[in-house]
This record gives sequence, C-alpha cells and structure tokens, in this order.
Amino acid sequence: MANPAHPAYPVGLRLAGRRVVVIGGGQVAQRRLPALVAAGADVLLVSPSATPSVDVMAATGEIRWERRRYQDGDLEGAWYALIATRDRAANDAASAEAEARRVWCVRADDADAATAWTPATGRVEGVTVAVLSGNDPRRSAAVRDAVVEGLRDGSLSAARPRVPGVALVGGGPGDPDLITVRGRRLLAEADVVIADRLGPRDLLDELPPHVEVIDAAKIPYGRFMAQEAINNALIEHAKAGKAVVRLKGGDPYVFGRGMEELQALAAEGIACTVVPGISSSISVPSAAGIPVTHRGVAHEFTVVSGHVGPDDPRSLVDWAALAKLTGTIVILMGVDKIGLIAEALVRHGRSADTPVAVVQEGTTATQRRVDATLATVGETVKAQEVRPPAVIVIGDVVRVNAPLTDA
Repeated sequence: MANPAHPAYPVGLRLAGRRVVVIGGGQVAQRRLPALVAAGADVLLVSPSATPSVDVMAATGEIRWERRRYQDGDLEGAWYALIATRDRAANDAASAEAEARRVWCVRADDADAATAWTPATGRVEGVTVAVLSGNDPRRSAAVRDAVVEGLRDGSLSAARPRVPGVALVGGGPGDPDLITVRGRRLLAEADVVIADRLGPRDLLDELPPHVEVIDAAKIPYGRFMAQEAINNALIEHAKAGKAVVRLKGGDPYVFGRGMEELQALAAEGIACTVVPGISSSISVPSAAGIPVTHRGVAHEFTVVSGHVGPDDPRSLVDWAALAKLTGTIVILMGVDKIGLIAEALVRHGRSADTPVAVVQEGTTATQRRVDATLATVGETVKAQEVRPPAVIVIGDVVRVNAPLTDA
C-alpha cells in the first residue's frame, strides 16, 4: 500500500535507445506506446495479441513484437517496464522479476504493487507537464488539462523567450471560442495587436493593459485604414523589436489579404508566422445548420468573393461557369451585390427556385438566418435589412436542415 507520507519522487526518464519492455498489447499499451516511441525507446512488446493500432506500430517498425505470453527473463537488460495484462499471475511474476533486476516497473492493474507510476502528461511548446496525485489518475488528468490549457491559451503565465516579429492570426468567424489555441496564445504574448473589425473582438478585452491595440477596421462604405497603412504599421512595430499580432477574421488567406501583408514584411526581412483560422465560408453555414456538402445533394462547394458585381470589369469570377455547377456556392462580402449575383446566376442557367440562405453575423450572439431563393433574395435582403458581415449560401444544401420559419 502506498504511504501518503512518502510521495512518489518525480523524475524525467531519458529512454532514447534504451530497452523498454511492455507486457500486454491491449488498450493500456495502445495509450502508452506512442509516448515511449516518441521518447526514442527501444520498445519490446510481449503479448500473444494486440489491438489493431498496436499491430500497426509493430508492422511499421516502431516497436518489436514477440507474439507470446510473458516468460521469466523477458526483462533482462530493460531500463523500464510496463505491465498491462489481464493475467494477475503473469503480472505478479513480471513484477517480481522487475524487482529482482531493479527495473522500474509500472503496473496497470495494481498501482500499489508498482515501483513507478505514470504521470498524466502533456506537452506545450517544448514544455512537458507531468502530474502525479497519489493513486488518483482522474485528478492527475484534470490538473494536467488545466495547466496545459492555461499554457496554450496564455491564461497561465509562464516565462518564455520573447520572440519579436509578426504573426498573421486567423481569428475565426467571430465567436472568440473559435480561434485556434495557437492564435490565442500568440495574442496573450503580443506587445501590439492590429485588429480587423471582423476578428473576435471579445478577445481584445482579455489583453493586458500594456498591449497596444490598433484598429484596422475596414467598415463597408465608411472609414477604413488603407492596406498600405496596415503594412507600414506591421513593419514599424516589428522593427521596434515588438511581438506583433495581426488579428484577422476567418482565415488570413481567404479574402483576407494575408499574402499581401506577408509579402510586405518579407520585403523588409521581417519574420512572419501564419496561423490559419476557421474560415467563415464553412463555419458560418455550419453554425446556421447548413452543411456545404451533403451525400446525395452536393459533392462540391465553391467560395466566391462578392465585393464586386458580375458586370464589374474588376471581377475575376467566371459567373457563367459557376452557374453551371450543381454544388453549393458560398458568397462572402456580397450582401449589397446579391441581387445582381442572383440575376447573373439565373441568366446563365441556374434555376430561379434555387434556395438561398443569408446568415448575418454568424457564430455570434446576434446571428440570424434569412432564407429566400435566387428569384427573391435581392428583395428579401433589402426588406429584412440584412447587414454585413453575412455569408450567403446558394444550393440545395440550404433545404437539408431548413428551419420551420425564416429568421
């Protein structure tokens, strides 16, 4: 029985190239083997059977597998052993051999009989978090998860080497919970944040007081910060040795002009990290109950910018070809042009009865969905006073999970 007065002594084992014996090829081995392989251990599995995942590890040469039951002498030359079979007698025998050979031994069936315990572990940016809470694995896992999550999202302060430069962070469609873990951590470490209007604005309230926030909002038909000015701000603050986050809505490379900003930084020799984000083109329809693809309904979807109309010479969209596709069309930045877009699609062959859903401010508390058809969407958007930002979905997928009444 473990004595609470004598807690386990924590230590990090360096197992690269050293023999580790795992006895039993079931679920416990399946969970533990990847970490042993990642540590570079020379792993020998002794078991008459194994799970399919463990079998694949043996087939690909990550571990060696002897398909038999445990035998005395299997732990010779081992540095570490994991005993995880359902045979109590075999476990006792292997444990006794480990004791005799002074091999640290973990037992999945009886922690009190083991000479070592496996901590709940996690890794964040080169830091290993390992938690032991006596013989209470659930508590260990809960503490581990809390620490790892805190380090990932920046809510738990940790000394890190400060890295000046720029990160182009895709903030997702608007809900602050939908930014990536890496994006949230970089925000927590920033000195300067240059934020779009469509980024997750609620996250700005979490920033420490010393962080400078620059509003790069590009409000439709209103005041905006020219792209050149944004580029210059990124360059200026990065050259001043600051950690800069360019917080953008959606994904930086989906109509986000992220590549223009990266190219401007590269021309000045400034390091830039790109953090992908969840694009509103798929996440907002999903939040409104619309799958952009569905078996038997749509086998493709096309994302199109609607910021210029079909008859505008600046448009790069082949609207005639687009109308002939049978899948889903997703329009971004197209609220004021949707009437013209719908007319063009119908003119080039798309049925006027094709269903359309317009989702305004998707994933946020003010999200609303307005349904129409290609024949009616132009007037419906005006009548319902739909405002940007809104994602427009065109195609039969709109009716797969249609609401009982329009929003």
